Amino acid sequence: MLKKLLFLVPLVFGLALAETLVVLTHSSFALSKEVIASFEQETGIKLRFVEGGDAGETLNKAILSKGAPIADVIYGIDNTFLSRALAAGILERYSTPAIGAVQSRFLLDPTLTALPVDYGYVALNYDKDYFKDQALPRSWDELARPEYARLLVVENPATSSPGLAFLLATVASLGEDGYLRFWERLREGGVKVAPGWSEAYFAHFTRYGGDRPLVVSYTTSPAAEVYFSEGKYSEPPTGNLLWPGASFLQVEFVGILKGTKHRAAAEKFVDWLLSKPVQEDIPLNMWVWPVRRDAKLPEVFEFAERPLEPAELSPEAIAKNRERWISEWEAVVVRGRSAEEVIFKRK
Repeated sequence: MLKKLLFLVPLVFGLALAETLVVLTHSSFALSKEVIASFEQETGIKLRFVEGGDAGETLNKAILSKGAPIADVIYGIDNTFLSRALAAGILERYSTPAIGAVQSRFLLDPTLTALPVDYGYVALNYDKDYFKDQALPRSWDELARPEYARLLVVENPATSSPGLAFLLATVASLGEDGYLRFWERLREGGVKVAPGWSEAYFAHFTRYGGDRPLVVSYTTSPAAEVYFSEGKYSEPPTGNLLWPGASFLQVEFVGILKGTKHRAAAEKFVDWLLSKPVQEDIPLNMWVWPVRRDAKLPEVFEFAERPLEPAELSPEAIAKNRERWISEWEAVVVRGRSAEEVIFKRK
């Protein structure tokens, strides 16, 4: 009997001392329950995910809690906020053994404090049924015409990650002055602005009973339409508009928060997130591409397009100008000021 009790002692103390790793994520983070459970079983580390809102809100919470971090790891910093995260000094460097399997073009932080996990593209989606008998816009100039502007719903860049990405695509493609003139034309033509992606896609897009057959979404959305139709569609009922510069690359990162008391557990989590099984679990849960070169994609991703010529802006340019671009957009689109007035005031 005594031997049995002694045998149970390490088990009891092991349960009592089990580590809990707190991971701060944006609200779109998702992985299969089975995959998460396997990590917990293999490592003995309990994962607790804390939603921080969108990517910007999540980063703000991490910055505001600097010195007394509310989590051990943060996931979901994207390239539009990368420079801000690095400048805030909230992350600890970690060179994961998995780094060799990551596509080098996504290693945007040479210090390895922010490590890439996945990527995707924000782009215009269209309802194929609506446009079966009429032409699609094929350029920024055509999109700004009233006959298309009144068919378009976008997300507010001040409150939406894809909304911000689409704004950045217009800046990169049309320049500092041209992007404001473009948005003024959209406003005058009747563009609709939604606060976030869910409302834009599921309330205003014609696929779901809305009156807008053009929506700012993701290039993986057509693939998702096929997948979630449960066999109804063998081809996507939606498509992407991908003229040069009409899409924007988003890369999402993970980082260990400075001050964590669970550094070893945090490293294991980062290694796991970049492992092949987890990378292959990402596409059907978050509808983005994994950054590992050897990760296999699900068959439905044959309908997910990777643009040949996405818009490009450096993380440094975004960090320096992001707030001004959003403010100028709000002045023109929300408050109805003329593009020329805003441009004049800037100069």
